[in-house]
Amino acid sequence: MLVDSHCHLDFPDFAEELDAVVDRARQAGVGRMVTICTYLSRFDRILAVAERYDDVLCSLGVHPHQAAEEIEGVTVERLVDLSKHPKVIGLGETGLDYFYDKSPRDVQQECFRRHIRASIETGLPLIIHTRDADDDTMRIVKEEAAGQPVKGLLHCFSSGRQLAEEAIEFGFSLSLSGIVTFKKSEDLRAIVRDVPLDRILVETDAPYLAPVPFRGKRNEPAYVAHTAACVAAVKAVDAAELARITTANFFRLFERADPARQAAA
Repeated sequence: MLVDSHCHLDFPDFAEELDAVVDRARQAGVGRMVTICTYLSRFDRILAVAERYDDVLCSLGVHPHQAAEEIEGVTVERLVDLSKHPKVIGLGETGLDYFYDKSPRDVQQECFRRHIRASIETGLPLIIHTRDADDDTMRIVKEEAAGQPVKGLLHCFSSGRQLAEEAIEFGFSLSLSGIVTFKKSEDLRAIVRDVPLDRILVETDAPYLAPVPFRGKRNEPAYVAHTAACVAAVKAVDAAELARITTANFFRLFERADPARQAAA
Protein backbone atom coordinates (compact mmCIF):
# COMPACT_ATOMS: atom_id res chain seq x y z
CA MET A 1 0.00 0.00 0.00
CA LEU A 2 1.05 3.56 -0.77
CA VAL A 3 -0.04 6.75 0.95
CA ASP A 4 -0.46 10.12 -0.74
CA SER A 5 0.44 12.21 2.28
CA HIS A 6 -0.47 15.53 0.68
CA CYS A 7 -3.09 16.39 -1.93
CA HIS A 8 -5.86 18.95 -2.41
CA LEU A 9 -9.01 17.02 -3.26
CA ASP A 10 -11.26 19.99 -2.46
CA PHE A 11 -9.79 22.05 -5.31
CA PRO A 12 -12.04 22.82 -8.29
CA ASP A 13 -9.71 20.77 -10.52
CA PHE A 14 -11.35 17.61 -9.16
CA ALA A 15 -14.93 18.78 -8.71
CA GLU A 16 -16.31 17.10 -11.82
CA GLU A 17 -14.83 13.65 -11.20
CA LEU A 18 -13.77 13.30 -7.58
CA ASP A 19 -15.18 9.79 -7.23
CA ALA A 20 -13.23 8.66 -10.29
CA VAL A 21 -10.03 10.30 -9.02
CA VAL A 22 -10.31 8.50 -5.69
CA ASP A 23 -11.12 5.23 -7.43
CA ARG A 24 -8.07 5.51 -9.72
CA ALA A 25 -5.90 6.08 -6.65
CA ARG A 26 -7.27 2.92 -5.06
CA GLN A 27 -6.60 0.95 -8.23
CA ALA A 28 -3.01 2.25 -8.18
CA GLY A 29 -2.52 0.85 -4.68
CA VAL A 30 -2.99 4.10 -2.77
CA GLY A 31 -4.60 3.11 0.50
CA ARG A 32 -4.74 6.52 2.17
CA MET A 33 -4.95 10.09 0.93
CA VAL A 34 -4.60 13.24 3.03
CA THR A 35 -6.47 16.24 1.66
CA ILE A 36 -4.79 19.38 2.94
CA CYS A 37 -6.33 22.51 4.40
CA THR A 38 -4.97 25.85 3.20
CA TYR A 39 -7.74 28.18 4.44
CA LEU A 40 -9.06 27.75 7.97
CA SER A 41 -12.21 29.52 6.81
CA ARG A 42 -12.79 26.70 4.31
CA PHE A 43 -12.11 23.82 6.68
CA ASP A 44 -15.69 22.59 6.43
CA ARG A 45 -15.13 21.96 2.72
CA ILE A 46 -11.96 19.96 3.35
CA LEU A 47 -13.64 17.99 6.12
CA ALA A 48 -16.61 17.19 3.87
CA VAL A 49 -14.27 15.52 1.36
CA ALA A 50 -12.57 13.50 4.10
CA GLU A 51 -15.89 12.38 5.54
CA ARG A 52 -17.08 11.29 2.10
CA TYR A 53 -14.42 8.57 1.76
CA ASP A 54 -13.18 6.08 4.33
CA ASP A 55 -9.63 6.21 2.96
CA VAL A 56 -9.33 10.02 2.86
CA LEU A 57 -8.06 11.93 5.89
CA CYS A 58 -7.45 15.65 6.26
CA SER A 59 -5.40 18.36 7.91
CA LEU A 60 -6.25 21.70 9.49
CA GLY A 61 -4.33 24.89 8.82
CA VAL A 62 -3.51 28.01 6.86
CA HIS A 63 -1.03 28.16 3.99
CA PRO A 64 1.49 31.02 4.24
CA HIS A 65 0.02 32.51 1.06
CA GLN A 66 -3.27 32.99 2.93
CA ALA A 67 -1.78 34.09 6.25
CA ALA A 68 -2.64 37.79 5.85
CA GLU A 69 -6.31 37.24 5.06
CA GLU A 70 -6.78 34.44 7.59
CA ILE A 71 -4.64 35.53 10.55
CA GLU A 72 -7.45 37.12 12.56
CA GLY A 73 -9.31 33.82 12.68
CA VAL A 74 -6.24 31.75 13.49
CA THR A 75 -5.86 31.24 17.22
CA VAL A 76 -4.24 28.39 19.05
CA GLU A 77 -7.53 27.73 20.80
CA ARG A 78 -9.45 27.46 17.53
CA LEU A 79 -6.86 25.18 15.98
CA VAL A 80 -6.93 22.93 19.02
CA ASP A 81 -10.72 22.82 19.08
CA LEU A 82 -11.20 22.06 15.38
CA SER A 83 -8.43 19.48 15.39
CA LYS A 84 -10.43 17.25 17.75
CA HIS A 85 -12.31 15.78 14.78
CA PRO A 86 -11.02 12.20 14.24
CA LYS A 87 -10.45 12.79 10.52
CA VAL A 88 -7.91 15.54 11.29
CA ILE A 89 -4.47 13.97 11.52
CA GLY A 90 -2.13 16.97 11.26
CA LEU A 91 -1.80 20.76 11.39
CA GLY A 92 -1.03 22.63 8.19
CA GLU A 93 -0.08 23.23 5.69
CA THR A 94 1.64 26.03 7.50
CA GLY A 95 5.05 27.59 7.23
CA LEU A 96 6.87 30.25 5.24
CA ASP A 97 7.02 31.20 1.57
CA TYR A 98 9.52 33.97 0.83
CA PHE A 99 9.54 33.18 -2.90
CA TYR A 100 6.08 34.58 -3.65
CA ASP A 101 5.68 36.68 -0.49
CA LYS A 102 1.91 36.73 -0.90
CA SER A 103 1.61 37.58 2.79
CA PRO A 104 3.96 39.86 4.78
CA ARG A 105 6.77 37.82 6.30
CA ASP A 106 6.02 38.87 9.87
CA VAL A 107 2.41 37.73 9.43
CA GLN A 108 3.53 34.41 7.93
CA GLN A 109 5.83 33.89 10.89
CA GLU A 110 3.15 34.67 13.48
CA CYS A 111 0.67 32.35 11.77
CA PHE A 112 3.32 29.61 11.68
CA ARG A 113 4.07 30.07 15.37
CA ARG A 114 0.41 29.62 16.27
CA HIS A 115 0.30 26.33 14.40
CA ILE A 116 3.43 25.15 16.22
CA ARG A 117 1.88 26.01 19.59
CA ALA A 118 -1.27 24.10 18.64
CA SER A 119 0.89 21.15 17.56
CA ILE A 120 2.61 21.09 20.93
CA GLU A 121 -0.73 21.22 22.74
CA THR A 122 -2.44 18.53 20.64
CA GLY A 123 0.48 16.29 19.76
CA LEU A 124 -0.56 16.42 16.10
CA PRO A 125 2.33 16.71 13.62
CA LEU A 126 3.04 19.82 11.59
CA ILE A 127 2.79 19.80 7.80
CA ILE A 128 5.28 22.49 6.82
CA HIS A 129 5.53 24.43 3.57
CA THR A 130 8.88 26.17 3.19
CA ARG A 131 10.21 27.97 0.14
CA ASP A 132 13.22 30.27 0.11
CA ALA A 133 12.90 30.44 3.90
CA ASP A 134 15.33 27.75 4.99
CA ASP A 135 16.95 29.69 7.84
CA ASP A 136 13.76 30.99 9.42
CA THR A 137 11.79 27.76 9.16
CA MET A 138 13.74 25.62 11.60
CA ARG A 139 14.74 28.62 13.72
CA ILE A 140 11.08 29.37 14.44
CA VAL A 141 10.27 25.71 15.09
CA LYS A 142 13.09 25.47 17.60
CA GLU A 143 12.17 28.75 19.30
CA GLU A 144 8.57 27.68 19.77
CA ALA A 145 9.47 24.14 20.79
CA ALA A 146 11.90 25.33 23.45
CA GLY A 147 12.83 21.75 24.21
CA GLN A 148 9.29 20.36 24.01
CA PRO A 149 8.61 17.50 21.57
CA VAL A 150 7.30 18.60 18.17
CA LYS A 151 6.56 16.20 15.33
CA GLY A 152 6.28 17.10 11.69
CA LEU A 153 7.44 16.96 8.12
CA LEU A 154 8.64 19.29 5.42
CA HIS A 155 6.16 18.72 2.62
CA CYS A 156 7.10 18.71 -1.06
CA PHE A 157 10.72 18.94 -0.05
CA SER A 158 12.88 20.68 -2.65
CA SER A 159 15.15 22.84 -0.49
CA GLY A 160 18.85 22.52 0.16
CA ARG A 161 20.93 19.94 1.96
CA GLN A 162 21.45 22.06 5.07
CA LEU A 163 17.71 22.33 5.75
CA ALA A 164 17.24 18.62 5.10
CA GLU A 165 19.97 17.72 7.57
CA GLU A 166 18.71 20.18 10.19
CA ALA A 167 15.14 18.91 9.89
CA ILE A 168 16.21 15.27 10.12
CA GLU A 169 18.41 16.01 13.14
CA PHE A 170 15.45 17.71 14.84
CA GLY A 171 13.35 14.60 14.25
CA PHE A 172 11.27 15.71 11.27
CA SER A 173 10.60 13.74 8.10
CA LEU A 174 10.73 14.81 4.45
CA SER A 175 7.82 14.24 2.07
CA LEU A 176 8.80 13.92 -1.58
CA SER A 177 6.64 15.01 -4.50
CA GLY A 178 6.82 14.64 -8.26
CA ILE A 179 9.67 17.18 -8.27
CA VAL A 180 12.05 14.35 -7.41
CA THR A 181 11.28 12.76 -10.81
CA PHE A 182 12.12 15.87 -12.84
CA LYS A 183 15.19 15.75 -15.08
CA LYS A 184 16.73 18.85 -13.49
CA SER A 185 16.28 17.58 -9.91
CA GLU A 186 19.59 15.76 -9.63
CA ASP A 187 20.61 17.89 -6.62
CA LEU A 188 17.41 16.87 -4.85
CA ARG A 189 17.96 13.21 -5.68
CA ALA A 190 21.50 13.48 -4.29
CA ILE A 191 20.04 14.72 -1.01
CA VAL A 192 17.43 11.97 -0.99
CA ARG A 193 20.16 9.34 -1.36
CA ASP A 194 21.47 10.39 2.05
CA VAL A 195 18.15 10.74 3.88
CA PRO A 196 17.40 7.79 6.17
CA LEU A 197 14.64 5.61 4.76
CA ASP A 198 12.66 5.89 7.97
CA ARG A 199 12.30 9.66 7.44
CA ILE A 200 10.80 9.60 3.92
CA LEU A 201 7.16 9.97 2.89
CA VAL A 202 5.72 10.42 -0.60
CA GLU A 203 3.00 12.73 -1.87
CA THR A 204 1.53 14.28 -4.99
CA ASP A 205 0.55 17.83 -3.92
CA ALA A 206 -2.18 17.22 -6.52
CA PRO A 207 -3.38 18.89 -8.64
CA TYR A 208 0.15 20.35 -8.90
CA LEU A 209 3.56 18.92 -9.78
CA ALA A 210 2.63 15.79 -11.68
CA PRO A 211 5.59 13.39 -11.81
CA VAL A 212 7.23 12.13 -14.96
CA PRO A 213 5.68 10.75 -17.22
CA PHE A 214 2.68 13.02 -16.54
CA ARG A 215 4.60 16.26 -16.02
CA GLY A 216 2.63 19.25 -17.29
CA LYS A 217 -0.72 17.54 -16.77
CA ARG A 218 -3.07 17.73 -13.83
CA ASN A 219 -1.71 15.64 -10.99
CA GLU A 220 -3.83 13.20 -8.98
CA PRO A 221 -3.22 10.80 -6.07
CA ALA A 222 -2.82 7.73 -8.30
CA TYR A 223 0.40 9.24 -9.65
CA VAL A 224 2.14 8.97 -6.27
CA ALA A 225 3.12 5.50 -7.47
CA HIS A 226 5.46 7.10 -10.03
CA THR A 227 7.09 9.31 -7.41
CA ALA A 228 7.53 6.29 -5.14
CA ALA A 229 9.11 4.30 -7.96
CA CYS A 230 11.63 7.07 -8.56
CA VAL A 231 12.47 7.31 -4.85
CA ALA A 232 12.89 3.53 -4.72
CA ALA A 233 15.39 3.71 -7.57
CA VAL A 234 17.28 6.56 -5.89
CA LYS A 235 17.43 4.62 -2.63
CA ALA A 236 18.26 1.35 -4.43
CA VAL A 237 15.40 -0.58 -2.86
CA ASP A 238 12.55 -2.58 -4.34
CA ALA A 239 9.41 -0.56 -5.11
CA ALA A 240 7.31 -2.79 -2.85
CA GLU A 241 9.77 -2.30 -0.01
CA LEU A 242 9.73 1.48 -0.51
CA ALA A 243 5.93 1.41 -0.38
CA ARG A 244 6.00 -0.62 2.83
CA ILE A 245 8.54 1.66 4.49
CA THR A 246 6.95 4.98 3.50
CA THR A 247 3.51 3.74 4.58
CA ALA A 248 4.91 2.64 7.94
CA ASN A 249 6.60 6.04 8.25
CA PHE A 250 3.28 7.75 7.57
CA PHE A 251 1.40 5.84 10.25
CA ARG A 252 4.19 6.33 12.76
CA LEU A 253 4.18 10.10 12.22
CA PHE A 254 0.44 10.56 11.87
CA GLU A 255 -0.58 8.39 14.81
CA ARG A 256 -4.26 9.28 14.58
CA ALA A 257 -4.34 7.68 11.12
CA ASP A 258 -2.87 4.37 12.31
CA PRO A 259 -5.46 1.58 11.83
CA ALA A 260 -4.07 -0.28 14.85
CA ARG A 261 -4.68 2.72 17.10
CA GLN A 262 -8.15 3.23 15.62
CA ALA A 263 -9.02 -0.41 16.29
CA ALA A 264 -7.79 -0.14 19.88
CA ALA A 265 -9.90 2.98 20.39
